[in-house]
Amino acid sequence: MAPLLPKVAIIGAGSSGITALKTLAEQGFDVTCFEASDRIGGNWVYENKNEMSACYRDLHINTSRQRMAYSDYPMPADYPDYPRHDQIAAYFDDYVDHFGVRERIRFETKVEHAERGADGVWTLTLDGGEQERFDALVVANGHHWDPRWPEPAFPGSEDFQGIQMHAHAYMNPDFLHDKDVVVLGMGNSAMDIAVESSYVAANTYLAARRGAWILPKYLFGKPTDHLKNDPRIPFAIRQRAIQTLVRAYIGTPQQFGLPEPDHRFGEAHPTISGRILDRITHGAVQVKPNIARLDGDEVEFTDGTRVHADVVVYCTGYKITFPFFDEDFLSAPDNRIDLFRRVFHPDIPNVFFLGLLQPLGAVMPLAEAQGRWVADYLGGGYAPPSQVEMRRQIAEDLAAMQKRYVASKRHTIQVDFDDYLFHLARERRRGAERARERGNALPVPARAAAVQEAAA
Repeated sequence: MAPLLPKVAIIGAGSSGITALKTLAEQGFDVTCFEASDRIGGNWVYENKNEMSACYRDLHINTSRQRMAYSDYPMPADYPDYPRHDQIAAYFDDYVDHFGVRERIRFETKVEHAERGADGVWTLTLDGGEQERFDALVVANGHHWDPRWPEPAFPGSEDFQGIQMHAHAYMNPDFLHDKDVVVLGMGNSAMDIAVESSYVAANTYLAARRGAWILPKYLFGKPTDHLKNDPRIPFAIRQRAIQTLVRAYIGTPQQFGLPEPDHRFGEAHPTISGRILDRITHGAVQVKPNIARLDGDEVEFTDGTRVHADVVVYCTGYKITFPFFDEDFLSAPDNRIDLFRRVFHPDIPNVFFLGLLQPLGAVMPLAEAQGRWVADYLGGGYAPPSQVEMRRQIAEDLAAMQKRYVASKRHTIQVDFDDYLFHLARERRRGAERARERGNALPVPARAAAVQEAAA
């Protein structure tokens, strides 16, 4: 008789949680997904009931549909290259129904607390007060829902007479009509919001804390992320080639009045925008340096210039948080958590983190590969390296990240799309060999069902 598979819980039915759910269900696991909202899709659900989504009305994806689709379920061919949020949300709905796993999702059920017992069994306390037990826990709660405000706050912000808001609260540009708007940031959200504001506001100012490389959505008639990026070629060579291409095709950011990046291409997350440079060159978006302070109804910038402002939008990123864990048990201070290949915790063999990375590309195929990796492990088909070796590789990855990327809380979980998949596939092959040597034993015993019955 085959050994009993562990019982698995997944927190979150966004793009990462649903692909893990599908894979685990296909491989015969007793798996349940807990979702705080009344629908799937997470960050891609506009006006999501759980109030955690950062989706705004006119949002389009900035990676192409071909590169963001799951490997075994293509996006509809009639979708545009860069779909709207509602099309992406519909795709996730169809994915869940196509693979028949909707009944495994517990909607409007929030996990208030997750505690690991001495026997390794997880006890999940739900928002209704009931408790359920599982042998393994998959964390897929996302990392674009807990806003990070400027730290420290700008001088004068407590007495500012206008509206201060984080990009997470931005829904549509209607309320910006005829107002003076300052948008702080150089990432994708900042560019989108500045562009949308520029069509309705009296004045739109884009304040930059640092320079960034800006890519269009198309290069040579194809979506930008279709350019070949072979991970077998040393990064330094690829970096020089892409930076030369970007400069030749677009020019430099400073040619458009934007600050010069303090890094080479690929050393910070680039910004994808097909419209911001057009709005800047038309004078509809005015570029400013970083905010120095807020003063009454004005904003002063670091170059000493001042503008009237009715609204200041902070596009300053997000904090990585796990509200269901005790902070002294599992947390990510300064957005850092040490994980093997961004998934396995070296000290806790039955907790896994999916989608907790910031790729140069879409997260969905990466989360799909991660979910299959976890399923292989729980089913005995993959054995990780030793705890010492995992920690050594975590330290190496951290050192490489710190060497390559600009020091920032934004770059603690950064990966390259193709490189990550390449190295993950290689690790899975190595782990499969280790598992065969160990007799494909199940690493996580199935105890939760018995514990649940005893408690009942």
